Amino acid sequence: MGKLATLCAAGLMLASAVAGQVRPDWRRIGNASVDVSLSSVVTGSADRVWYSADGESLFAQVRSGRVFSTSDFETWKAAAEGAAVQPAQAAAARLPEPRARVLSAGRGRLYAFARFVWRSDDEGVSWTNLTAYRNQSIVGEGLFDLAISPSDDHDIALATASGVWRSADGGASWTGVNETLPNLPIRKIVSLPAEGRGARVALDAAPDAVAPVLEWFPGEKRAWRVSTRDEAEAELRLRQDLGAQLGAPLTVAVASGEFRYAGAADGRMWASSDSGRTWIPFRAADSGAVEKIWIDARDPRVALAATGWKPTDVFSARTSHVFRTLNGGAFWDDISSNLPDTAIHGVTADRVSGAVYAATDRGLFLSSVDLVNAAPAGSWTAIGGDLPTAPVMDAKLDANGNQLFVAIDGYGLYAAAAPHRLRDPRVVNAADYSTRPAAPGSLLSVLGSKISSARAGGVDFPVLASGESESQIQVPFDVRGDSLALSIESANGPLQFGVGLREASPAIFVDRDGTPMLLDADSGLMLDAMRPAHSNTRIQVLATGLGRVSPDWKAGAAAPADQPPAVIAPVRAYLDRSPVEVTRAVLAPYAGFYLIELELPKIVNYGPAELYIEVGAAGGGQASNRVRIYIEP
Repeated sequence: MGKLATLCAAGLMLASAVAGQVRPDWRRIGNASVDVSLSSVVTGSADRVWYSADGESLFAQVRSGRVFSTSDFETWKAAAEGAAVQPAQAAAARLPEPRARVLSAGRGRLYAFARFVWRSDDEGVSWTNLTAYRNQSIVGEGLFDLAISPSDDHDIALATASGVWRSADGGASWTGVNETLPNLPIRKIVSLPAEGRGARVALDAAPDAVAPVLEWFPGEKRAWRVSTRDEAEAELRLRQDLGAQLGAPLTVAVASGEFRYAGAADGRMWASSDSGRTWIPFRAADSGAVEKIWIDARDPRVALAATGWKPTDVFSARTSHVFRTLNGGAFWDDISSNLPDTAIHGVTADRVSGAVYAATDRGLFLSSVDLVNAAPAGSWTAIGGDLPTAPVMDAKLDANGNQLFVAIDGYGLYAAAAPHRLRDPRVVNAADYSTRPAAPGSLLSVLGSKISSARAGGVDFPVLASGESESQIQVPFDVRGDSLALSIESANGPLQFGVGLREASPAIFVDRDGTPMLLDADSGLMLDAMRPAHSNTRIQVLATGLGRVSPDWKAGAAAPADQPPAVIAPVRAYLDRSPVEVTRAVLAPYAGFYLIELELPKIVNYGPAELYIEVGAAGGGQASNRVRIYIEP
């Protein structure tokens, strides 16, 4: 069967799978709140606030135009705008600030706001500042609206650049009510969780401004935190430099090696293969703004571009597109096919499988596209699951194309096993989804298939779990050699995989936001940013791939809690690259898991630290992934 026929068959199989209600199991990374060192967490900008006529509910309109309501002042839900009860404009004996807006609460009480919020109980003769502390606003900068409850003039609310704030005591104290308000304006996924770092996202910003960058650190439970903006600053500088060279304000610019790609608000695109010395221009008629450009990191001649939507007088004209180039921009072809003509905000792809994802105002879509030859693209299929109903602003695959991350406008970041694995299964390390070699005793995941059996070299591999989109198998402890030829029976039919094999190939278990599986040895509680480890205590690390044990153990069976088999190879641990004492390394009481116990030193640098393990002879051992651990005195 030719490559085109194979791709078409794969696309049909994928469409059938999705039609058969295969829906990704999405998991939220973090929440929609940001910690900016105010008294409460914040979110995106809110433009308006108002109370219902009975004062029982508070409404907020956020920058995207969506309206939400709360009746318990904790939980928000989408709402129609409803009847807005607006406080009356009022005149005051004097203004507390220039250009302050004054509102009447009745009975001589006035509220006013400009940079700060003020209250007067004598019709504006004298004013009390309600939000100033050391000449700074305790609710942040940018006040856009103030609402007064019709049933209680002490109950007031603010719409600000940092979300919604409320006071139930006439402004004496303020509380942010943003923890469940879905108003985080993510516009770009900057980087994914990896090697002890968290997920990083960029927020909405003016075209000539550096976008704020947030990070959800591994083990974080409370809120996103403001992070360094190196990537955002570099991207802005690249846009400005290339825009000056091309004579056009750019909406996006990316670089890889000597290749440069750029796009503008009017749909024009440019490509250069010689670091910008010469350019190849391209423009699709009536195209919307170029919003994102994806480059294949292994071959930057291959790129995809996503353009937004704009109104047009031509009924049949399409303005949103996904374009493909296989030759560094010498030619772009439209692979939009049956995508809805709605704004396309992001695009990402897996070159090996030809899976392409488009993030749009109408949701997430997947197509099978040849990224090697100029063959016709497959049709697009909507990808469902329990994602919120809101525009998808960006999509990004991890380096191995195994996990898919999507940014949902207002709601935050979500992750799932990449849906295209349903037609292109892959064997990965179960601890961190990496393609590192296996080892005797390793726990492996088969992504994209429900399996019934696995064999290699005439030896059966225990199947520990079998699900529709992911299964787990364990490598027997007695396997030998430098590779495994895995034969798997699955719901998709027979599968064949080649997997590297080493004596040891350690990996520390992490979840999708990068939180490692670390436990306090005394209490057994999981450690994270909210429950840090302490110096001069013992911690336990759950890992896989540490190799053979003594006495011999049968794969697929959980080890006993008392006197478990011990790892034969030497095991070392490093905290910020300094060695720490390993008191034991044994099988954990879960099949495929190992347990390493460490003794933290009495004096360490407090705060976040990098932890990894190494197995094998000193100087030639195999190192694990790096993870983050939080330490307090």
